[in-house]
Amino acid sequence: MNLGFGEIALIVFVALLLFGPKKLPELGKAAGKTLKEFKNATKGIMEEDEKEKAPPK
Repeated sequence: MNLGFGEIALIVFVALLLFGPKKLPELGKAAGKTLKEFKNATKGIMEEDEKEKAPPK
């Protein structure tokens, strides 16, 4: 799913219409925090899975 410049511009334009310019930074910040938390959670799950698969020393 590759987004070109036109698609990204359209998404930003629609977001500006829906939320207004004052809310967009807040929404971006919230989305960034959510992605960071998701990344950390999946990283933790993968580390636990690797520990279970590793043979005991």
